[in-house]
Amino acid sequence: MDQTLELIREARLMKGNEALAEAAIRAGVQAYFGYPITPQSEILEYLSREMPKRGGIVLQAESELAAINMIYGASGAGARVMTSSSSPGISLMQEGLSYIASAQLPCLVVNVNRGGPGLGTIQPSQGDYFQATKGGGHGDYHLIVLAPASVQEMADFVFDAITLAEKYRNPALILADGALGQMMEKVELPEEGSLEYPEKSWATVGKPKERERNIITSLFIQPEKMEKINLELQEKYRRLKEEVRYELVSTDDAEILMVAYGLSARICQKTIDLAREKGIKLGLLRPITLYPFPEEAVASFASKVDFYLVVEMNAGQMIEDVKLSVNGSRPVFHYGRMGGMISSPEEVLSKVEEILETQSVSNTSTGR
Repeated sequence: MDQTLELIREARLMKGNEALAEAAIRAGVQAYFGYPITPQSEILEYLSREMPKRGGIVLQAESELAAINMIYGASGAGARVMTSSSSPGISLMQEGLSYIASAQLPCLVVNVNRGGPGLGTIQPSQGDYFQATKGGGHGDYHLIVLAPASVQEMADFVFDAITLAEKYRNPALILADGALGQMMEKVELPEEGSLEYPEKSWATVGKPKERERNIITSLFIQPEKMEKINLELQEKYRRLKEEVRYELVSTDDAEILMVAYGLSARICQKTIDLAREKGIKLGLLRPITLYPFPEEAVASFASKVDFYLVVEMNAGQMIEDVKLSVNGSRPVFHYGRMGGMISSPEEVLSKVEEILETQSVSNTSTGR
């Protein structure tokens, strides 16, 4: 009997971008507005082909600016909506995202991160961490940010992101990268229509006689009103900490803790195997929610490990959140490649061994 109540999951071999797009249809996304840019164009292409067959609306906007403002309008009318782009395209959406956050509207945004800055390259990167987790646009606001590390999570996190966006009336961002968008893996897709629509009494769907009209705006001329909105937002962000998610790998006896997300975390899992073959007790904490960041979980290892190593495909961005979490109680090091270059497990292990050698020399010189 219990088995009949489980969601039917269909297994397919799919590219990450296409798995995410199919999951969006199955999650009940009613409208997609976007503009093509490599390496996420397959999302728009897949949805353009499949979504209208199943009752959804797909519109290629004239620009990313237009797309995010279409999201603003459709979400304000109560629709379940999404957009997607890659790094410079997401940059163009920042003003609209700030408006949507201030208006407290739910939507799904997908960033399949590419190398930058500037127009950059079409290769994978994690250089958009600051943009995603620190607001990105103007004003004191945050997005809910989820970081997948597999094609399966590219699909699953669509359901998770939409659920959180609608629960907290806040934009949610899936921060992937070019490699995850393009790689093919087996993925189990959830049943179509299994994500219920919540009541949206705040939506602008016309004014019934029995209630006041709904007004959705991000413009508040009086500073007292603007401060009140900001205080409401900050309280929401405090409640969001209840949604922190992370994964631990080989941490029970770890003497060194790596912190990495997305594709970098997958690389670090192989580094753990290589390290333990050499007797190096390496573990991994993988943040799944980049905002809210799992700061308490990161800090909990400060009394157990010798040092932290943050592995990213950037010049060092998440390391700042790790350092804030550790608060100086343990050394925190960084290893990263930039511009679309991907670290190998062996390169990460070489960095670990370099730090161990440096630490050993330092301890010897101080007589420890």
